[in-house]
Amino acid sequence: MAHQTLAVGVDLGGTTAKAGLISSTGEIIAQSKVPTLADDGPKAVVGQVVKAIEEVLSYVNGATVQGIGIGAAGIIEKEGGTVKSPPNFKNWNSVPLGDEIQQVFKMRVEVENDANVAAIAEAKFGAGKEYPDFLFVIWGTGVGGGIILDHKIYRGPHGGAGEVGHISIDYKGVQCNCGSRGCVEAYIGQRYLSARTIEGLKLHPESKILQLVGGDLSKVEPLYINQAAEAGDAFARTIFEEAGLFLGTALASVMNIMDLRVSIIGGGVSAAGKFVFDAITKATIAGVQAPLKPGIKILPAQLGNTAGILGAAGLVL
Repeated sequence: MAHQTLAVGVDLGGTTAKAGLISSTGEIIAQSKVPTLADDGPKAVVGQVVKAIEEVLSYVNGATVQGIGIGAAGIIEKEGGTVKSPPNFKNWNSVPLGDEIQQVFKMRVEVENDANVAAIAEAKFGAGKEYPDFLFVIWGTGVGGGIILDHKIYRGPHGGAGEVGHISIDYKGVQCNCGSRGCVEAYIGQRYLSARTIEGLKLHPESKILQLVGGDLSKVEPLYINQAAEAGDAFARTIFEEAGLFLGTALASVMNIMDLRVSIIGGGVSAAGKFVFDAITKATIAGVQAPLKPGIKILPAQLGNTAGILGAAGLVL
């Protein structure tokens, strides 16, 4: 392995910090996982990240390590690899995470927003390999995104590009956490999707969703809505058709502005399968300008849970 070029990728989540030793072809040579200790403050978190990196570096075996990439939630400033106000991290306002890790390991360190990191992973190693330009959407608890132009992430002048979830699809619509109204995230983020389904089930007691959750409405989540939809449940299908329409409407806006034709969708809810992808594709095609229509492709992401470490390593490979 001495001739191989490797990098360390770190996926810093609110609960778990994962590190991987990754080859330039995207092979995962070693992985480690530690609790983030996000409630114990930045110093504890940095200590855990160091621990996770040390563990995978013990597998280097004489190869060249190009550097360390880190994906984290929150706003990232390139200067010092500074992570600002990540959600679910206590007493963490602005921490130069890149600088702190660099002091320990004395090698190149790059830090990037977690949605951008997942976009980079799909561009280098996943569903986006053959598409130089695409919009990446991460659809889970919220709706995030990243823009890939000419195989590289487009960060925007201040690092905030790609916030697909905050495209308003109704200026008089529901209030979003961000303070705006009608943001697509406020309709199809996981909590909102489940809440609307629970509301609708009162009118559709015949729905298979109720059987799947054993009558316990608190268990309603996209996984069960999808299972019911696949089994032919009409109510579950309308929920996903509506979600697909909302997301496709937002995607069409981005594609019209950026002249893009491909969108790759990852994240927990995107596991909902062909049904929801068909609905998104239909709405996107309906919403884009005529010259874009024939080229529209909405594709599922390929890398799942490994996107975080792969994309982070991709920052330095």
